[in-house]
Amino acid sequence: MAGPDKEDPVDTMAPIDIPAKASPPREKPLPPHKEEKPPVSTTTPPPDGGWGWVVVFASFMIHIIADGITYSFGVFLVELIDKFGADRGAASLIPSILVGVTLGSGPIASYFTNRYGCRAVTIAGAILASAGLALSCAANSIVVLYFTIGILTGLGFGLIYLPAIVSVSIYFEKKRAFATGIAVCGSGLGTFIMAPVTKGLISQFGWQGAMLVTSGLILSCILFGCLMRPIKDEKNQDQNGTAEEKELLTITNGKCQNGGPLPELLLNGSTISPMKPFSQQMGVTEGYSDVARMAMSHPAFLDQAERPQVHFGSAAQFGVEKSPKLSLSSSEVMGRKDIFYSGSLLNIPEYKKDPEQYRRSMLDCKEEVVSPSDTESQSNICCIKADSKQAKILHQMLDFSLFKDPIFMMYATSNFLTSIGFNVPYVYTVDRAILWGMDGKDAAFLLSVIGISNTAARLILGWLSDRSWINRLYLYNSCLVVCGVSMALSPFCSSYNLQAVYCAIFGITSGAYVGLTSVVLVDLLGLDKLTNAFGLLLMFQGIASVIGPPVIGALYDSIGDYDAGFYFAGSMIFLSGAMLFAIPALQKHLANKRPSFKITSGKGQDDMLAEA
Repeated sequence: MAGPDKEDPVDTMAPIDIPAKASPPREKPLPPHKEEKPPVSTTTPPPDGGWGWVVVFASFMIHIIADGITYSFGVFLVELIDKFGADRGAASLIPSILVGVTLGSGPIASYFTNRYGCRAVTIAGAILASAGLALSCAANSIVVLYFTIGILTGLGFGLIYLPAIVSVSIYFEKKRAFATGIAVCGSGLGTFIMAPVTKGLISQFGWQGAMLVTSGLILSCILFGCLMRPIKDEKNQDQNGTAEEKELLTITNGKCQNGGPLPELLLNGSTISPMKPFSQQMGVTEGYSDVARMAMSHPAFLDQAERPQVHFGSAAQFGVEKSPKLSLSSSEVMGRKDIFYSGSLLNIPEYKKDPEQYRRSMLDCKEEVVSPSDTESQSNICCIKADSKQAKILHQMLDFSLFKDPIFMMYATSNFLTSIGFNVPYVYTVDRAILWGMDGKDAAFLLSVIGISNTAARLILGWLSDRSWINRLYLYNSCLVVCGVSMALSPFCSSYNLQAVYCAIFGITSGAYVGLTSVVLVDLLGLDKLTNAFGLLLMFQGIASVIGPPVIGALYDSIGDYDAGFYFAGSMIFLSGAMLFAIPALQKHLANKRPSFKITSGKGQDDMLAEA
């Protein structure tokens, strides 16, 4: 190619003839539009309503059933101990494995949800969880229940629980805190309902019949899973073109191969003149300036520039697949970085400043042209073949490099200690009340007190966490401290009324542990690390949940009462909240250790380059 400056040849662009001056158009250009159309959005904003409220209802009902059965399992535990004559430490492994597998299966559920969508994964999880409980009716030992209830039902609940959360997130942005708050309230309400219902079923049908009825109840989650309809971008539906439009078009030396006129050029939806020389595309009308010449000799500059996409007539004419509009609610739901954020996005400054730019920044999967060879490339993760996008989601959730962050490690340690004691009241409150001489139905109703108080607390704490004058970290810490103290003092509340008061306090304060975890994580680590931090926290919580109740059960088997176990569990929760008050001091210390650089303005090579 020969240009005005012959000392800068560009061999890679030899097929293009670039004249020194702009040539006149081959045909009369169309008159310009009076109004310039805005750029086409690359993301589809969630509706913040509409069918989203049906999804909220589905998630709410799933929480009622799944969490209600899980947190009221202590009613079953009393019957299983009597039936098999098992130690409390051994029997408590059943609900411990159930909760541990439910939490630990988070990355697996994320993989399947991202690949097959919320609806399919929820249906599969409901079938698996129901099958696990149904098989438990034929169990002849506690060990069999470890597998049927602990692993099968736990994995099924894990596949149900995660889609129930993220399906709400993909439908809401501004109203996400309110919508998520309604959905997760089903957890406390489910505990309130299922505890007396389970006790009634056991009295009527025995523990095996009650388990069979409960397994049938889980199957109703299939109906609620069917309501999790993915958002469709109706504005981006493929339109069938005519045969003439689909015919391939070849341009050689500025002329159509078939001899016809040049096609219209569409720039962001607006018609412009036919193809212009490269100098005009660079914004230069009279020859080449130094800027244009530099861009030609350094193609990397062109790749870094933000250039509009130019489509020649119909994209089908060039044999290129139309890139679908990026949707925040597509099947790849886990690709969004804030998918686990339960608060309103109005609390995030980046969203308030530019929602569209924020949505683009939240998507891990960029809009790019992928060749067939790239889509076929797969990587093995845990013996599972996964394409690059699926592998990225799993790697992001299980990226252990976050262990180098002292802030995260302190928060993860706190979560681990909280999880050791968190499930103890759900597992042992009924059994302890019966040992104190309370009626079985009254003992089961104590779990209902925990559930209804937890429901109210999640709504109140969710509203408080959105207030600008509230320090969410201190609110979270204070609730854990009070929760730990109340649990440690509960052995002194041997009357039914005092036990009900303790259960109410525990239900209220433990609501912070579930409801504020994600928003506190964002405050401490930032939104970009939320998925990674949340995935690792699920691992910590799952391990601790398996450890906690069996330790308290073993203490009972060796000592003969639950006092020492509740002292231990309460101290763990108290310590988990108290230690987090040191985070602001640790943040200040880390900030002082960071090297600082003083940036001064001066005439450097970049300034000289711009003036050249």
